[in-house]
Amino acid sequence: MPGFADSFWSGDYAGGLGVLFGKLQQGVQENQQMLTIAKMRAEAEDLYGMKLGEIGAATDRISGGFSKDDGASVKKAYDGVRTEMEEAAKNHRKIAQSIRDLVVLPFTRWCDAHESRVQNSQDDLQARLKLHDKQAETVKKLRSHYFNKCRLVEDIEEENKLAFQDPETSPKPKIPEIKVEENQEEEDEPVEIGDEFYPPEHVKKILSHMLQTVKLGETKVPILGTYQNTTSGADIVEYLQKNMGATSVSHAERIGQDLITNGFLRLVGNVGSIFANSSKMNYQWKPKAFQWTGIPERKSPLSRTFSLASNSEYADSPVVGTVTEYLAGWNPLNTQNPNETPGDKLRREAAEADERYKAGVRKLDLLRCQLEEAIIEHLRYLERCELDRLKAIKTIILDFSGTISNVIPSLQSTVDNMMLFQETVQPMGDLRYLLENYRTGGFVPKVVVYENYYNSADEQTFGVELEARARADRKRVPALITTILTFLDNRYPDLEGDEARRSVWLVEVPLYQTHRIRLTLTLTLTLTLTLTLTLTLTLTLTLTLTLTLTLTLTLTLTLTLTLTLRRLRL
Repeated sequence: MPGFADSFWSGDYAGGLGVLFGKLQQGVQENQQMLTIAKMRAEAEDLYGMKLGEIGAATDRISGGFSKDDGASVKKAYDGVRTEMEEAAKNHRKIAQSIRDLVVLPFTRWCDAHESRVQNSQDDLQARLKLHDKQAETVKKLRSHYFNKCRLVEDIEEENKLAFQDPETSPKPKIPEIKVEENQEEEDEPVEIGDEFYPPEHVKKILSHMLQTVKLGETKVPILGTYQNTTSGADIVEYLQKNMGATSVSHAERIGQDLITNGFLRLVGNVGSIFANSSKMNYQWKPKAFQWTGIPERKSPLSRTFSLASNSEYADSPVVGTVTEYLAGWNPLNTQNPNETPGDKLRREAAEADERYKAGVRKLDLLRCQLEEAIIEHLRYLERCELDRLKAIKTIILDFSGTISNVIPSLQSTVDNMMLFQETVQPMGDLRYLLENYRTGGFVPKVVVYENYYNSADEQTFGVELEARARADRKRVPALITTILTFLDNRYPDLEGDEARRSVWLVEVPLYQTHRIRLTLTLTLTLTLTLTLTLTLTLTLTLTLTLTLTLTLTLTLTLTLTLTLRRLRL
């Protein structure tokens, strides 16, 4: 099976690596998901155990209940179930703690380290890719520049072939040069130094030893510039006292003054030519001293383009240059190669561009090799990291299930005990115990009846005396009882056997059906009484109308008779 080192390559390197790191980042997220499962399960187990532990306290807050029963089997089962709930709460809290200790904490540390490893590899490869891509762009520019220079060289060569005369073979102009004659050697005359005369050879030895012993430095003077080969007056006096036998400071100052007079020293930064024992007064060794001793002179850079007469006392100033130095550096075209022709210049520039292009390609190839080596190393390393991640997830799942399975026996024991407790419950025995110890009496309904002042039982069927009901019905036996017994007599023949007939009196009828029949009979009686009253009123009204008609007829006959008698009298 191919590994990472053979599977995630692309033409630009970034494409394959992008796919790989995308999957690796997905693996980091998968780690977080597994970690979330473990954390949430631990929290759920902890919360579940906490809630189980609250069951006992919640039941204790309920007054009465099982606290008043001592011998019932249900109370014993209740106590057992409650105890098992407390044990289950401990087991679930133990599961939560085991998940945190064995899964969450170690896997969290491992996930952080794995994410850091992946991110470090990605950052390193991205930095190398950026450097490689940047160099690749530089090489493209160098190649384009080199090709352009080569085309220009070809163009000028073609022009030279077509021209009448090759400008490169024409005589080159000569650059004017000014030759400066060397100074004639001075005559071998003795030199007076410190009230004594020394031959030139001895003076050369003194100057050589002095230049090699005293400190030579630089002195910066505002506006004028920097002076080379300078020594302070105090250092020169110290040397003269130690090496030339100067008996006093004034004697040493006279020797220094003679060195100035003979042209070996000059005062800088001040006006005049007086030698003094001072650390603030600096003296420059003139070229004559170096010429006599043969010691090379440190010269200051050219800062002016004019010169003075060679015999001037300011000819050695750093602000004054010589004509020879100026003409030697004369470059009217301001180029490093003033004598080359345009063709030579283009060829030189093409060669330089070629060298830069080659150097860029070599650097790019070096970066490419380093990048590929780094990619292979990182790919192999990341393959091991990803394999370790998958193994870690497998281990975490095993540990996760193991922490739960370790508590399963105790949970199973809890379930077994609860099953045993439910077997000890005897419902009929506890019911009999309840009836025997707490029974108060049977069902005896107490009806609040309407009491008529005249002891009338109208509009009432139940809850009144049977005699009153019989008087209301104007019978020896109430109509209700007669109706029920008559109905039973009619239904008995339809029932099969004495058992069915006895069940009519023994089977319990739901109370709501009894109440419904009672309500129906009451409404029927009320309706009957209402109809009877209506008929009575109707009969009374009829009799009243008949009497009225009779009286009217009698009155009419009386009036008629009276009128007849009056007529007879008349």
